[in-house]
Amino acid sequence: MQSSAVPELAHTHTRPIHWLATATAVAGVVAFSSVLQPGAATAAQPAAPETKSAPAPMTAPDPAAVTFPIECGPVKAVVKKRASGDLDGDGRPETVAVVHCDSPMGTPPDGVYVLTRDADGGKPRVVATLVDPKDSTTVTDFAVRDGAATATLLGYSSADVPRCCPDEKSDVKWRWRGGSFVRSTPSEARSV
Repeated sequence: MQSSAVPELAHTHTRPIHWLATATAVAGVVAFSSVLQPGAATAAQPAAPETKSAPAPMTAPDPAAVTFPIECGPVKAVVKKRASGDLDGDGRPETVAVVHCDSPMGTPPDGVYVLTRDADGGKPRVVATLVDPKDSTTVTDFAVRDGAATATLLGYSSADVPRCCPDEKSDVKWRWRGGSFVRSTPSEARSV
């Protein structure tokens, strides 16, 4: 039998007293570190005389707080898609919501609505209808960016086309001009 050059150390065999000592030490470090907190940062520039704080950024209107002008009978209206951005250049975000009736069957037509709120941050309200559900269109590829709302609309060329299978497709854009939303359609509008 060979003896080890390193004597057996007491901490190589864990016992309950070792765990208790370790837990007590960790608790002491945590308690001590919560008492010692760093001081406030002092590298900020001194305030200029008569500085005014910037107003808090306005949040975009929430579609859940709005009653949409859509007739759904016994079912409720649901927000299918939503996007927000400053559409009229006033510095406050608007929300554009794609809404349809929660139909248990088929593909219900969509409505597209612009929501805003007053400068005082009041209750959201519908200020424009971009697509009326009575137009029998479905909205895809919907977005709000660069001050415009864009979408692809799927529709029907006549009442003879089955409602399952839209045969028209158009890309549209709405931009705020002269106090209203102006709809434009690229020249490459196409049918499906």
